[in-house]
Amino acid sequence: MGVKFLTAEWADAATEALSAHGRFASAIEGVDLALQFEVVNCPGDAQTSYYAKVANGSAAIRMGTARKADISVSTDYPVAVAISKGELNVQTAFFAGKLRVSGNLAKLMLNQGALGPLAAAVSTLDVEY
Repeated sequence: MGVKFLTAEWADAATEALSAHGRFASAIEGVDLALQFEVVNCPGDAQTSYYAKVANGSAAIRMGTARKADISVSTDYPVAVAISKGELNVQTAFFAGKLRVSGNLAKLMLNQGALGPLAAAVSTLDVEY
């Protein structure tokens, strides 16, 4: 049985997957980045917030709001699910207007090498949608 998407259990499982993924660990060396995610139209909730924090060679995904996010990403639940399942590429979603990104875009571009391995690391999770 998998973890329910966008819950504290999902965030914990994603953090564990990041820690265990060798390619991600090497991709985040020297990276200090906080990404805030807002997902609207979630089942039962109007909005769900979570963040990913990468610093000092480790990463964590937590529910809630980051103290200071470098980048904010917002989308709706169906797009978040499609990205999580690997059915939709983040870049494709962005260029199609399905993701809104704000904040320090230069820092995002500088650290984009860590984002592909992040998606690969969490794609192995058994998730219930």
